[in-house]
Amino acid sequence: MSLRGTSRWAMSALAWLLLGAGSARAQSPSAKADPAGQRRVVRDGVAIDFTIERVGETGALLEGDLAEVKFRMTDIASGRPVPGLKPAAWMDMAGVVGGKPGQERECKDKVALYLQGSVGIRPMIDLNSYYLVLMNRDASISVIDPVVSMTGNTSLLASVVLKRPGGDWVRSRDGRRLYVSMPRAGEVAVIDSEAFRLLGNVATGPEPMRLALQADGRYLWVANDAKDAAQSGVTVIDTESMKPVGRVATGRGHHEIAFSGDGRLAFVSNRDEGTVSAIDIATLRKVKDLKTGPLPIAMAWSPLSQSIYVADGKAGTVAAIDTSGLEVVARIQAKPGLGPMRFSQDGRWGFVVNPAERSVFVVDAAENRLAHTIPVDGKPYQVALSRAFAYLRLLDSEQVKMVNLQSLGAGKKPIVQTFGAGTGAPMAAGELSLADTISQASTEAAVFVVNPADSTTYFYMEGMNAPMGSYSGYGHAVAAATVVDRSLKEVEPGVYAGKVKIPMPGRYDVAFLLDNPRVLHCFSADALSNPALKKGLGEVAVEFVDFPGRAAAGSIVPVRVRFTDPSSREPRNGLADVRVLYHVVPGGPKLEAEATARGDGVYEAAARVDRPGAWYFFVSVPSLKVKPSDVPYRGLVVEAQKGKSP
Repeated sequence: MSLRGTSRWAMSALAWLLLGAGSARAQSPSAKADPAGQRRVVRDGVAIDFTIERVGETGALLEGDLAEVKFRMTDIASGRPVPGLKPAAWMDMAGVVGGKPGQERECKDKVALYLQGSVGIRPMIDLNSYYLVLMNRDASISVIDPVVSMTGNTSLLASVVLKRPGGDWVRSRDGRRLYVSMPRAGEVAVIDSEAFRLLGNVATGPEPMRLALQADGRYLWVANDAKDAAQSGVTVIDTESMKPVGRVATGRGHHEIAFSGDGRLAFVSNRDEGTVSAIDIATLRKVKDLKTGPLPIAMAWSPLSQSIYVADGKAGTVAAIDTSGLEVVARIQAKPGLGPMRFSQDGRWGFVVNPAERSVFVVDAAENRLAHTIPVDGKPYQVALSRAFAYLRLLDSEQVKMVNLQSLGAGKKPIVQTFGAGTGAPMAAGELSLADTISQASTEAAVFVVNPADSTTYFYMEGMNAPMGSYSGYGHAVAAATVVDRSLKEVEPGVYAGKVKIPMPGRYDVAFLLDNPRVLHCFSADALSNPALKKGLGEVAVEFVDFPGRAAAGSIVPVRVRFTDPSSREPRNGLADVRVLYHVVPGGPKLEAEATARGDGVYEAAARVDRPGAWYFFVSVPSLKVKPSDVPYRGLVVEAQKGKSP
């Protein structure tokens, strides 16, 4: 078992759950789920009230519904909410693990299995999970479960094939969609980040690059870096209809996007024009062009000063724009060569990297002045912020610099720490991604760091001298990272909630675990069959069975696929034309293998993988008009045999 990437809380909870079973029972946590309708439990003077309700709808819970799960924690003596806790929760079909019959488990035993992070033993719905999502330099996205590990290799949960390589990406506010710009396709890919599948592509005009989502989540703004001035600007997409609702030509050159705090205005920089365009969001019309400097290269919003800051690479200045008066109210002098800029979460400190000067400049938004010039042993080219640190990625070194935010301010000397992330300098990878190579993990004090040179992502927890673990690229050249977080959030004092999609009808165990005070309890929830979904189901449901993660070049890989009826979930036997299609990337020939029935709806094909690389496997059934693009697919890393060169 490996817990690499698992939180310290999970390790502690697992320890008392496994080793302190006797004491846990002494506190009377439920071994089985509550009877239907019982939604309150009291432990150590704390009441836990459980609810699960349809989002935006009334009535009984149905399969396919988006539902909100809530746990309200109240002190029995005072009646006050109990804030600041870190509960965990899982949903699974009652009595079984992962919705699989024949694996009956009591509640406590199921939770212990989930905490161990064992491969193949997962709940149907995990309300504590987060996934590491990697943008690859080829046209694909990889999804890794950081908790599940085996023999030192991480679990590749899913892969999404894009039409063209990604340029930038942004998550929806609820985390259920991921938008990826594809400059060479002139489109934005829309990915369902619950099922990790491609929902579709939206045409945006030429050279879509930078993406930004406005605060209410209604419009996705796409920067078009077109060479033609008439097409260079922004395309605005309605995230409900997933259709463009407006295009605004703003000027030539690369564009960055930022928004005013009141949500009225969008600001778009025009690198080759030396301007920033202000756009009225309600009318989608440009209202003003502001001269900020000859080469506006980066832009960021500060919630503290309620201003937009624009870093100019040629002049070496940072211009502050008052969003109410639409005027430049300050110009802060740094040095030419400025690059990307980010603000701390409170909006106080703006970090602007300068690879030419081997330094980072810190702007104080409270006073619109240059607070610090921090020399760096390397060429910083990206900056990312956690609550406590600014992380600086270097072009010419595998080292990552960390600036302690508490050490900033008048009369203080910034404290800079260092840790290594990889074996080579990122610049060795060639062309680098516009998207971030550093992403905050689901906890506030940890980050993932991509090293494009070795295509490995490193997990670093603040306070450590080195990363705690690493995650391979599974045969892909990795360019950027982000995190999809599905964990419970404290939505109001003492109320912890998360949204889930109900996968199937039936009775669910809803396991709730709290480390302090120690509580383990299973509630129940019932979901009814949804007649509307049955009408829209296709001929079959398809899933890969026991698919391997790795294989040796020259070997025969058994590919097993199970077909079931989507309505009854009975196995579909008697299919005579099940085919497995597979190929290696990049540029491998497309191969095909016929599958033989093995019973219980399972069909097996023998696929020969003759060379190292990342292989992809698809399924088709011509008699049912099932095409490879209609069903899930799987990826496989094929390694060279020992003693043989690739």
